[in-house]
Amino acid sequence: MAEYKRLATEQDFKENFKQKKPLMNETQAHYESSRCLFCYDAPCMDACPTGIDIPLFIKQIQTGNTVGAAKTIYDSNWMGNACGTICPTGILCEGACVYNNQDVAPLLIGRLQNYATMSVIESGKQLYSPGEENGKKVAIIGAGPAGIACACELRTLGYTVDIYEAKSLPSGLTVHGVAPYKITNEEVMAEMDYLQNQLGYTIKYNNAITSKAQLSELEANYSAIFIGVGLGVTATLNMTGENLNGVHGAVEFIEELRMKHSEIKIAHKVVVIGGGNTAMDAASGSARLGAEEVTLAYRGDKERMGAYGFEYDLAIGAGVKGLFNASPLEILGKENVEGIRFIKTVIVDGKLSTIVGSEFTVECDMVIKATGQAKQGTFLSLIDGLDLDNRTRIVVNVATNQTSNPMYFAGGDAINGGAEVVNGAYDGKLAANGIHEWLTQH
Repeated sequence: MAEYKRLATEQDFKENFKQKKPLMNETQAHYESSRCLFCYDAPCMDACPTGIDIPLFIKQIQTGNTVGAAKTIYDSNWMGNACGTICPTGILCEGACVYNNQDVAPLLIGRLQNYATMSVIESGKQLYSPGEENGKKVAIIGAGPAGIACACELRTLGYTVDIYEAKSLPSGLTVHGVAPYKITNEEVMAEMDYLQNQLGYTIKYNNAITSKAQLSELEANYSAIFIGVGLGVTATLNMTGENLNGVHGAVEFIEELRMKHSEIKIAHKVVVIGGGNTAMDAASGSARLGAEEVTLAYRGDKERMGAYGFEYDLAIGAGVKGLFNASPLEILGKENVEGIRFIKTVIVDGKLSTIVGSEFTVECDMVIKATGQAKQGTFLSLIDGLDLDNRTRIVVNVATNQTSNPMYFAGGDAINGGAEVVNGAYDGKLAANGIHEWLTQH
C-alpha cells in the first residue's frame, strides 16, 4: 500500500482549513448592515426556505439591537447560526439580493446572520423558555437539523421531548458531513448547547433505533414520533475493486476529517468520483490535507454536475483538477488501490453514452466515492403503514409533514432525498406544528 502522509500539526490543519465565512466584528457588521435597502417584498426573504425576515434582522443590527436580530432569526430558523455559515447563500438569499441586478456585490446576509446569532450564543442570552407543560411526550429519531428544529419548536409548545441519536454528537451532517472550512466543530456545538440549555429537551446519544421492538416501545410511551434519520452510508457502485484498501466513501471520509483533523492520513494521488457538493468537499479536503494530486472525475460534462458552481471553484482553488466525461469502469489493484480505468462519454440525443474503445487509466493510491448515500429503507420498512415513494423517500402531507401512519411525522433528508440544512430546519419546525395540531385535535 502506498505510504500515506498527514499534516504535521493541528495548527497546520487550522491554517489549511480556514473558515470560508469568518465571523464579522462589530464594525464590519455595522457597515455591511448599512448597505441594506430594506426592500418591500424583499426577494431575499422569498429565497430563504425558512422565511427569515431578513430586512428586519439587518435593520436590528444596524440600530444596535443585535439580540433582537438573533431572535428574529431563531423565530424562523432554529439552526440560525449554522445556516448563516453553511447555507449556499450565494444561491439563496444573497443570490436573490437586488444588488445583483445593479452590478453591485450582494449584501453578505449569511455573515450578518452568523454575527447576530453568534453574539447571543457567546453571551448566553436567554431568548426562549419552554412552554407550559401539557403532559404529552414526543419522541424524535435523529438529532440532525430536522430533529433539533422539531425538538425546539415542540418545547416552546409545552411538550416533553426525547431525541434518540445513533451517534455521540448532535446536529447530523452539520458536524459530521460538512467540510471543516465551512464551520468548526466548536461553533456547531456552541449552538447545540445554547438551544438545549434554553429549551430543555433530552438527547439520548449512542441510542440507535433499529428494531421493531424499539419502535413498539416508542409508540407505547409517546404521543407522536418524528423521523429525522437522514440518509445512510455512501452508496455502493457495484464495481470491481470497490473493496480494495484505499477506497473510501465521501461521507465517511468527511466525518473522519471533522472528528480527527490533522490525525487523518492522505494518499499522494487521490481520485474523487462524483459531481455533487459532497464530492467537492471531499476533493477540496484531500487537497488541503496535502495530497500531491487530486482529480475530481465526473461522468458527464462540467455543466451537468449537481454541485454549485462556487463549490467547484473552491475545490479548483484548493488545487483540485477536473476530469469530465469520464465514467469509471473498475478500480485497479491487487490488495491496494493502484488506479481507476475509465471510459470516455458523450451526450447523444440528450443521453450520456460511452465511446467504444476510449478506455484509459488514471493512476492513484486512494479513491473516494462521492456517489450518493443509501436510503434508510430497511429501517423505514419496520414502521407499519409508512408509505414510501419509488425513491425510498417518506411520503408526507406537505402542510404538516404527517406520514401515512398518523402517529409518525418526518422531515429532512428522509423526505427530500438529500437537501440543505436549512430545508431540514424548515421541515422540523413544520412537523412540530403539525404534531401540535394533530394532538390538539385527538
